[in-house]
Amino acid sequence: MIVALIIACEVGFWVLLAAGLALRYLAKMPRLGAAVLLCEPLMELVLLVVTTVDLKNGAEPDWKHGLAALYIGYTVAYGHYTIKWLDGHAAYRLAGGPKPAGAGYGRERARHEWKLWIRTVIAAAVALTLLQAAIWYVGDAGDVSSLQAWQFGALRAVGIHALIAAAYTIWPKKAPAGAEEDRPSVAAGER
Repeated sequence: MIVALIIACEVGFWVLLAAGLALRYLAKMPRLGAAVLLCEPLMELVLLVVTTVDLKNGAEPDWKHGLAALYIGYTVAYGHYTIKWLDGHAAYRLAGGPKPAGAGYGRERARHEWKLWIRTVIAAAVALTLLQAAIWYVGDAGDVSSLQAWQFGALRAVGIHALIAAAYTIWPKKAPAGAEEDRPSVAAGER
């Protein structure tokens, strides 16, 4: 049931996002669109409650509970950023708004990658907290090795993302011919 709920939350995220943006820009109902977009966090709250109830009812902690914690962490750290990024692109494509700036090149791109890494650290911190709470909740009554494995997975993701950001710092992405290397970026989520 947890896996189906995670899939439903992911599908629901994109359906609500599409509906909210369509209401904002196609139907010209920005307040209703914003209200629909604000429903996004409710899905993660439902996932958290269902996962907790599942453990409370004696379910053996396994990979599904770990995946739910990582999904919630990712949504907390990247959900608003994703919505804002897509909102900027929808405003440009559907409402004649300004074209969103990209991540840039050179040092600007490296800064962008480090900001994304900070989001990954936040996602991992949320997931680690939820996983540790589940480990304490289960206690000695069950095998928590799966949850501990997910904790190490979250830490590995932070490390891998740090290597990616470091690569952009050490070997900066070059601007195409004719583009400025360190132009200011006003990408969505960095304002």
